[in-house]
Amino acid sequence: MSNEIIPVDPIEEPRPDKRPVVYYEDEGEGEGEGSKGGIRSLTYGESSSSRSGGYVPEVFNSESLPSNLASEIQRFLRVANMLEWKAPRVAYLCRFHAFEIAHSLDRNSTGRKVRQFKTLLLQRLERDEETSKTTRQEPSDARELKRVYDENRRYINQHAETFDLENSHGEKLLDACRIVSVLYEVLKTVIAGPQALADRDSNRARSELFAYNILPLDHGGIQQAIMKFPEIKLAIGVIRNVRGLPVTENLPRRGTFVDSFEFLQYSFGFQKESVANQREHLILLLANVLSRQPQKSSTLKIIDASIDELMRKFFKNYTNWCKYLVRKSSIRLPCVKQDAQQYKILYIGLYLLIWGEAANLRFMPECLCYIFHHMAYELHGMLTGAVSMTTGETVTPAYGGSHESFLSNVVTPIYKVIQKEAQKNKHGTADHTTWRNYDDLNEFFWSPDCFQIGWPMREEHDFFCTEPPKKEKVKTSKGAREKRKEKGTEDKEAEAELSDASLEENREPKWLGKTNFVEIRSFWQVFRSFDRMWSFFILSLQAMIIMACHDVGSPLEVFDAVVLEDVMSIFITSAVLKLIQAILEIIFTWKARSTMELSQKRIQVLRLGSAVIWTVVLPVVYAHSRRKYTCYSTQYESWLGEWCYSSYMVAVVIYLMTNAVDLVLFFVPAVSKYIEISNWKICKTLCRWAQPRLYVGRGMQETQISLFKYTFFWILVLSTKLVFSYSFEIKPLIAPTREIMKIGVQIYDWHELFPKVRNNAGAIVAVWTPIIVVYFMDTQIWYSVYCTICGGLYGILHHLGEIRTLGMLRSRFHSLPSAFNRLIPQQSKKSRTNNFLQNIFCKASKSEVLDQKFVLVWNQIISNFRSEDLISNREMDLMTIPTSGLFPGFIRWPIFLLANKFSTAVSTAKDFVGKDEKLFKRIRKDEYMYFSVKECYESVKYILEILIVGDLEKSIVSNIVNEIERSIEESSFLKEFKMSALPALQSKFVELLELLVEGNENQCGKVVEVLQDIFELLTNDMMENGHRIMDLIESSPEAGEDSSFFTREIEPQLFESVASHTSIYFPLPDDGTLIEQIKRLHLLLTMKDKAMDIPANLEARRRISFFATSLFMDMPSAPEVGSMLSFSVMTPHYMEDVNFSLKELQSSKGQVSIIFYMQKIFPDEWKNFLERMGYQNFNELIDDGKEEEIRRWASFRGQTLSRTVRGIMYYRQALKLQALLERPEYKDVLEDVNVVEKNNPKLSAELDALADMKFTFVVSCQMFGSHKASGDPRAEDIKELMIRYPALRVAYIEEKEEIVGDKPQKLVGDEPPKVYSSVLAKAVGSFDQVIYRIKLPGPPIIGEGKPENQNHAIIFTRGDALQTIDMNQDNYLEEALKVRNLLQEFLQNHGRRPPTILGLREHIFTGSVSSLAWFMSYQETSFVTIGQRLLANPLRVRFHYGHPDVFDRLFHITRGGISKASKTINLSEDVFAGFNSTLRRGCITYHEYLQVGKGRDVGLNQISKFEAKVANGNSEQTISRDIHRLGRRFDFFRMLSCYFTTIGFYFSSLISVLGIYVFLYGQLYLVLSGLQKALLIEARMHNIESLETALASQSFIQLGLLTGLPMVMEIGLEKGFLTALKDFVLMQLQLAAVFFTFSLGTKTHHFGRTLMYGGAQYIPTGRKVVVFHASFTDNYRLYSRSHFVKGFELLLLLVVYDLFRRSYQSSMAYVLITYSVWFMTITWLFAPFLFNPSGFDWDKIVDDWKGWNKWINEQGGIGIRQDKSWQSWWNDEQAHLRRSGYGARLFEILLSIRFFLYQYGLVYHLDISQQSKNFLVYVLSWVVILAVFLTVKAVNIGRQLFSANYHLMFRFFKAFLFLSVFAIVITLSVICELSSMDILVCCLAFLPTGWGLILVAQAVRPITENTGFWHFTEVLAQAYDFGMGTILFSPISVLAWLPIISAFQTRFLFNQAFNRHLQIQPILAGRKKQR
Repeated sequence: MSNEIIPVDPIEEPRPDKRPVVYYEDEGEGEGEGSKGGIRSLTYGESSSSRSGGYVPEVFNSESLPSNLASEIQRFLRVANMLEWKAPRVAYLCRFHAFEIAHSLDRNSTGRKVRQFKTLLLQRLERDEETSKTTRQEPSDARELKRVYDENRRYINQHAETFDLENSHGEKLLDACRIVSVLYEVLKTVIAGPQALADRDSNRARSELFAYNILPLDHGGIQQAIMKFPEIKLAIGVIRNVRGLPVTENLPRRGTFVDSFEFLQYSFGFQKESVANQREHLILLLANVLSRQPQKSSTLKIIDASIDELMRKFFKNYTNWCKYLVRKSSIRLPCVKQDAQQYKILYIGLYLLIWGEAANLRFMPECLCYIFHHMAYELHGMLTGAVSMTTGETVTPAYGGSHESFLSNVVTPIYKVIQKEAQKNKHGTADHTTWRNYDDLNEFFWSPDCFQIGWPMREEHDFFCTEPPKKEKVKTSKGAREKRKEKGTEDKEAEAELSDASLEENREPKWLGKTNFVEIRSFWQVFRSFDRMWSFFILSLQAMIIMACHDVGSPLEVFDAVVLEDVMSIFITSAVLKLIQAILEIIFTWKARSTMELSQKRIQVLRLGSAVIWTVVLPVVYAHSRRKYTCYSTQYESWLGEWCYSSYMVAVVIYLMTNAVDLVLFFVPAVSKYIEISNWKICKTLCRWAQPRLYVGRGMQETQISLFKYTFFWILVLSTKLVFSYSFEIKPLIAPTREIMKIGVQIYDWHELFPKVRNNAGAIVAVWTPIIVVYFMDTQIWYSVYCTICGGLYGILHHLGEIRTLGMLRSRFHSLPSAFNRLIPQQSKKSRTNNFLQNIFCKASKSEVLDQKFVLVWNQIISNFRSEDLISNREMDLMTIPTSGLFPGFIRWPIFLLANKFSTAVSTAKDFVGKDEKLFKRIRKDEYMYFSVKECYESVKYILEILIVGDLEKSIVSNIVNEIERSIEESSFLKEFKMSALPALQSKFVELLELLVEGNENQCGKVVEVLQDIFELLTNDMMENGHRIMDLIESSPEAGEDSSFFTREIEPQLFESVASHTSIYFPLPDDGTLIEQIKRLHLLLTMKDKAMDIPANLEARRRISFFATSLFMDMPSAPEVGSMLSFSVMTPHYMEDVNFSLKELQSSKGQVSIIFYMQKIFPDEWKNFLERMGYQNFNELIDDGKEEEIRRWASFRGQTLSRTVRGIMYYRQALKLQALLERPEYKDVLEDVNVVEKNNPKLSAELDALADMKFTFVVSCQMFGSHKASGDPRAEDIKELMIRYPALRVAYIEEKEEIVGDKPQKLVGDEPPKVYSSVLAKAVGSFDQVIYRIKLPGPPIIGEGKPENQNHAIIFTRGDALQTIDMNQDNYLEEALKVRNLLQEFLQNHGRRPPTILGLREHIFTGSVSSLAWFMSYQETSFVTIGQRLLANPLRVRFHYGHPDVFDRLFHITRGGISKASKTINLSEDVFAGFNSTLRRGCITYHEYLQVGKGRDVGLNQISKFEAKVANGNSEQTISRDIHRLGRRFDFFRMLSCYFTTIGFYFSSLISVLGIYVFLYGQLYLVLSGLQKALLIEARMHNIESLETALASQSFIQLGLLTGLPMVMEIGLEKGFLTALKDFVLMQLQLAAVFFTFSLGTKTHHFGRTLMYGGAQYIPTGRKVVVFHASFTDNYRLYSRSHFVKGFELLLLLVVYDLFRRSYQSSMAYVLITYSVWFMTITWLFAPFLFNPSGFDWDKIVDDWKGWNKWINEQGGIGIRQDKSWQSWWNDEQAHLRRSGYGARLFEILLSIRFFLYQYGLVYHLDISQQSKNFLVYVLSWVVILAVFLTVKAVNIGRQLFSANYHLMFRFFKAFLFLSVFAIVITLSVICELSSMDILVCCLAFLPTGWGLILVAQAVRPITENTGFWHFTEVLAQAYDFGMGTILFSPISVLAWLPIISAFQTRFLFNQAFNRHLQIQPILAGRKKQR
């Protein structure tokens, strides 16, 4: 982008001794060299000289101002800085005026930083007061102001129509406008005095010009391009229709209203700037809808249709709400069409204004419906002059129309309820049952009880009570509740509200509690939400066990009477399960009983009673009728044979009647949907019996086809699972179980607590439990298998991966132009048919000329690659398609397709023997070779025609050409020309072209020589008839003019120029087209590279390949830009990096610097960057002041906001490009589109306007206001982004101290109250300017931060669609070209309904950083592609998994927004948007033809934090109402899809890990009790060994299949299956299995702990670029409880099992059984150190050991962070227990009991026990433990008493204890046969006991914390942690001695980098000086 410097005259003059003021012209929105020029410094240094009078011009800082003053005074200080050099006195007056305003706002300077600011400004004013007078050109200040004001006003009048405010020439005009607007207010104050200062609001309103967002509605912007669009004019006309609007005395405004919005503003008291925001919002919405209407209709019909479409979208939810509550809608329209149109606009405007100021209430859509319901009733009453039935007066707004009335009286009271309830959450530590979240408050409005609140709202209503109920409880009378339900009309509604009010007048308000649902932490939630699935699996398991017991081998054997009756016993189990479900339902909804309808309570009781009855009846009937059949023989022979039944079977049939109804409705989804959404009483009753009737979750059924697809899928999965389970898990266990039951074991190896239990029940439980656990888990495995198969087939059918390599791209490039037509609007059916035929018959397009639109777009993409430094200049030349009009008869392909083709043709022709036809056929066979030869030939002709000007020479060339063409026509070319000389001819032409490109006049002789050589080669060496050319020369006129002509050689005279005769035109004319063609011909002749190598950059190859592939995918046709759906993009930003600072790039912080790292990771892009900038190395760039360019280059390769903004702005660039190509006058444009825009400012303005109308980008920078006030560099970076991209909008939260009576009002804790506002800003010139400032009721961040941040900014978005993009994402120009096609999906039905969310695929661009990043990128890619592909179709359960999905914006803003924000429960806020959309009958699809980039974490610790965050979020989803409702309201098979694709994955992972523990503890029980030994020896049950081996392999199967199969399939689809196989093998060699196994531990730990104890929080991962070494302490803190403790437990189990099974079990059996558990154990213990860069570097090891010892011994306390002290960390680790209830603590104690099993079992195996089985042995072991604890305690007490003053005594005391212990051990070994093995076994027994005691102590901490036992617990825990850390550290330190280990680690960690020949060792070594 080039910048033009324009002098300021006449507005400003050059500053003395300073550089002149300059204005930078931005030619576009790119990131070229000069784009940073738009920023002006605001801190010039003082001038060294002064003007006459001693005035020293100096700029005063106008940017870092106190937050409570900035909005009022900043513009005056900015204008003062602008006028500092031209009119110093005026600048002084502006600053003085700013000081007066600041002083009037805060007289006592109590605001933050106000006193310092006022002091500085006052000092400046005192300094300039007298000196500035000397510079005054007029006698008075007023006249001086008037002079400058008039001067700038004249400039505006002269140039207002010439310059567009948004174009590159507009900055001078903008400055003039700023000056005029400010000076108007200053001049008014100077003339009128203090009164004007008091009236500054009205002055400001008139003086603040040009503060608009997109449409300059109120500021004379009628001349701007966007205001000239007919759609905009029509929309404004509709909004400004105020005919017939009433003007009452109660309204603050008198006279005619400007438009409908002003009427609403003064009627209801909306904020002025909110009204302006929504006015523009509605105009743009209406204009975009108008643009899509068919133009054949009349204008009135178009307007009506457009408004009706908006009405349907805005009020669909409201009308459904009214229907659900049986209330009459308040939207009432008159019969007159014109009036009806006005009413509709007023209703839409009213809803938008309510929504725009609702703040946090936007998360409560039905609350907004309630507000709108009453306000719309008031609006209708005002419009019609209706009389209220309650007051008898004319209907008027209840809250009036005063300033901010709506915010103060409607929003704020409800907001305070939300805020107070959120504060009870205690930052996520309080139980969910103690406070109401957004959903609870919103769902109160799903009940008719909400109308008790009344209007105006009665704040004494229970809804507004936020304190828990006290002793007295008052219930609403039953009669009143029944009366409310019978009311239908408005009159009866009013009577009901009055009667309800009278009933509740005399009682205290009570806290309502939870609404409809209670989030209770329990694993029972999984069963409760998906009870049908668990019932199916439990009943199937029971049935298969029964079948296996009957040895059923065929399905037909089930129908045997005995077998069938036993199998049907499953229905008894079913009744029990239903009873459990009914009990759980009552327990879990108990705390919501106060808001639950009476009918629902009755239904719960009835369900419980029904379940109890069936639970009693079925077993009784079964027992009574067992084996009592009534049999009938069939008439004809059939597979049934004889049909028998019993009374039990009849009972079962009756029991299944309700299920039969559900089954019928399942197959007829349309009927089921009708029943659910109907208001018929019988339908309501049916629905209530099945499920509680709620507002959401009704009518979610899919079409019959979709139903069939996902049903068939799950039938396959479940059939496979059940057959496998029956054949390999259940049936093989039956025979061993029978044998176990037969053998009677009487002798145990320990004291058997239950010796009378028969049939060896303990052994049976130990054997069966692991199998049952696996049975409940392995469905997830089979789902993954079928997901892989179906997803792969689906991808193949949809052309995924058809073009995977550049070789494939080259072979199919000829078909891209026709496929590209999908991105171009189709003009007619005929053209679409032609394109279709072209797609079928691709050869039809080969001989045609390339579509010029495709050429321009392709070149723009390649140019964009170059600007991103993905390709070099040479590669750009090779990939660009020529745009000149030369050679119109054939296609000129890009050179990278033609590379080496001409040389190959020459080689082919040189050695060819045969006929011409065969040679031509061989060349034509390769299309690119044919076009290459043809273009070379035509280019040579074209160049020679221009180069050769002599008549003789021209005729010679012409004859040679004629000879060639004649011989070709006559097929005699090979006869008349010798091909052997072709290579020599080619080299001569190359030499000629090089001389022509060089263009040096001194080389003219060489050009002549080369031409003569070419002539000689042609005539002598090639042409058989060369004498004809010689004859031509001899017969030329020149031969007869001189008789001596025949006496010399002729040839050397050719092409020579003499004084009177010029033969060649050299140098050639400066013609761009000619020079371009010469260079192109030179490349064609010389290119030897293969096309596969161009471009060399892997990212460029991937993007080109995917773009080409996507053109062949199924996508909707593109509309014209003018008629496409409009859309916005929103990106939330908090504290993340905007740009890397130069200091940050060069700093190392103990590691390698970022810029050095970037240069090594992206070496080709760094080289291309240097080439683009024209420098050789980093130092040259720094020396030449190119720091900004370096920052941008590095920032565009990190996960920064600037990268995201650049990517998203490609949407705008793409829309402008497409709009330009659609214009008829530019359809054949040949030049670059940027040049076209530059040469036509009017066109550029129109394209900008069209892009503004269709696209908006809002970055929600939550902290931007704070950053500006504090001077944070991020604020300047964001400003720079706004200046570089003028269309970018930044929304932020403004925070001001509220000053009343000159003092801020103090609250508790001396914290002054603050005023919060949502602010939208844009760049105007070189400053940021506030467009809208909308006051909020309070701090907006009261829930989860990210959704609240999105919510405050969503009011500034525009359009029909909204894309959510996170700030670690990227976008690409070629993908942006397809956004029109994507948005068309919203207009197409996908099944029963159009989509409400469009899912898109993502490319993980961080995969090349390290091996871990590679694993993570493949895992993520498989989920966002093959996983989501299957979720969307056929399973129909895709939700919103984050970004970059596109929302139907109007659908979601009327239904709660694009995420949920309740604290903790909505931790994974994105997925809840998908849940909400589905529950509200939305449709979510997935589309793979468009992708965006996404960054992921690259180090193990970052990845683990991310995995923990996601697992925590899933555990919160498990207890959420959304998952519960989806699980209960989906049909059975869709419910299965929902479970296994959301929480089921995590729960199955938890079960798989639990299965390993169950298996090992079962084996421990069998080994220590002696059961296994007895059973194996007596019965020789070898089959148990094979069974256990199969069982152990289950964990390995899950580890491999779950993460491997979908990944391999997706890689195979997109890169080829051979590549996939290679990558998979390589991943295993790089320890991918270790990584995924370790991740499994992370998921299960955090999911299980959060589900049970809570405490989920957002975990920031950092998204760092550099992979750095993590200290041992950091790793231990992060993984101690999640992996290390569990790993040591598994290790202990394996060791104990190995020690006591050796006497009777082979080692091979042990290995087969436990190898996968050993793998998991070692992985969990050592993976963090394996994947830690420099983890085996000796210097790092030494530093880690020092840090570890310092950390473990550091004393903790208040304010000491956990990374500084073990004690602080240990206390934080117990936080989940401290906030847990008694149930969770009891559960923790029960889990801890397992650690006491070791001691109980092992003490009986000690030699010292002498095989005694007495219980006293176990008791004595506790005595030993107590003795050990007392000994340790004695040492501790001795240290406290004697170590300081009696050190020698303390030593004697320790020696005495040591000798005593030693003597006891010796005595025991001699007397009681204590062996060394006993010592080891004691350690194995007592170590788990100590850990169990610690866990129990932590669980009962409230009891023991104030006792001495707690301190002992802390000491013991510290000893355990130190011991575990030492054990982990020992092997690492030993391996660090071996250099090969470190090298091996580096190799597998950075194998991708090694493959790219990157320098990893310097990076890890941190050689910071290398650049």
